[in-house]
Amino acid sequence: MFTCFIRYEIAPGQREAFKDYARTWMALIRKHGGTYHGYFIPGTEGDVLPDADFSFPGIGREGGPNIGVALFSFPNVEAYARYRRDVAQDEECKAATARFNATPCFTGYERNFLVPMFA
Repeated sequence: MFTCFIRYEIAPGQREAFKDYARTWMALIRKHGGTYHGYFIPGTEGDVLPDADFSFPGIGREGGPNIGVALFSFPNVEAYARYRRDVAQDEECKAATARFNATPCFTGYERNFLVPMFA
C-alpha cells in the first residue's frame, strides 16, 4: 500500500473553484479503486484554529494561506496504473480537466508517493 500526497498552491481568488475541483476528484478516486483520505484547505477567518507554535523554534515556519493538500491511497502499483488508465477515459474526468484548463484553480503542485511507517 502507498499513499499519494499532493500539495497544491491554490490560485488567488480560486478557493471555491478548488473546492469544486477537489469534490470531483474525491469521487473519481473512489470510483476508480483508490481510498480517499481527504482534501484539506486553509481555514478562513471564521474558523477557530490554534496559533502556529513551534516545537523547534528557529527552524519551523507557518505555511502559506494558499496551500491545499490531498491524500489518497492504492493497494499497489498495478491498482494505481489501472486508476490512471481508467480515469483518463472517464467523462467526468474529461469535464473536470476542461473546467480546470478554462479556469485554473491552482498554480502549481507537488506529488509524493509515501509508504506507511509502523512501530
